[in-house]
Amino acid sequence: MLRAIILGVSFAALAAGCQTQASPTPGMADPPQAVTPAAVAIAAESKFASSADGTKIHYMASGKGPLVLAIHGFPDFSGSWNKLAPALNDGYRFVAIDTRGYNLSGQPEGVANYAMPKLVEDVQAVIVAEGYSKATVIGHDWGAAIAWNYAFSHPETLERLVIISVPHPANMGRQLQAAPENSNYARNFQREGSENSLTAEGLAGWVRDPEMKAKYVEAFKRSSFAGMMNYYRANYPSAPDPNAAPPSFPKINVPVLVIHGMKDTALLSMGHNDTWDHVAKDTTILMAPDANHFVQHDAAELVNGTIRSWLDLRPVK
Repeated sequence: MLRAIILGVSFAALAAGCQTQASPTPGMADPPQAVTPAAVAIAAESKFASSADGTKIHYMASGKGPLVLAIHGFPDFSGSWNKLAPALNDGYRFVAIDTRGYNLSGQPEGVANYAMPKLVEDVQAVIVAEGYSKATVIGHDWGAAIAWNYAFSHPETLERLVIISVPHPANMGRQLQAAPENSNYARNFQREGSENSLTAEGLAGWVRDPEMKAKYVEAFKRSSFAGMMNYYRANYPSAPDPNAAPPSFPKINVPVLVIHGMKDTALLSMGHNDTWDHVAKDTTILMAPDANHFVQHDAAELVNGTIRSWLDLRPVK
């Protein structure tokens, strides 16, 4: 991935031959000439933050305004948000991180270095490095799990929360009970040596666009496969004990947007039922009927437009 990329959209120039010139009226100034809109391009900076344990966290940042930070999942990297960035960075400071173990971020060894508290503090480190005291957090897959936990750990710095695919932790047990076979892949990932069967090309197999797939392969070749598996070893929940009391979590006191691809075969849409019971502010649910697990790719226009309008309707100071 290039250390700096150009994000944004270009407005098509108006063809001169299509313009109709009005005849000047005596005594009046010449009519105003058609103005061709200028191309709009916002450069994304490649930056690093230092987390609490010293791990370097790489991220791409563009635009100005309230901070919106996006966290990818597995197998993915900061480039997952390349289509979302230009939908936001004309009005927001948009940041997409490489979580630890991935692409240009640090790759510490050992399962303990991928425990959820460390992943949460990586997010906080980027927010601080950007000079902000508050942020909107977006997360997909493992990024969504991190985003939920960030909401619990740092309510004082969270402005809005966007969750893609992963249920609220209080509902995850219900998800696991309803379709335990859907978790077989995760149990296999937890096994010692599971990273030995991974390849960059195989991990990028879900990416459809050839140009983007090449970028994914490049990013995965720079990544730690053991680190990827350590997310599952350190954090993936065990099968719920039917005799145990249900876990409790603090209510989230900011607006929440949940987005889910209904063709997701790993996580079921029913896992998001009752999310609103865990949120003190408004909760919005978007179900994309034709999208799979990587809904931000499968339904990019719907997802990006929804996130932008949802943010604009909930301005922050």
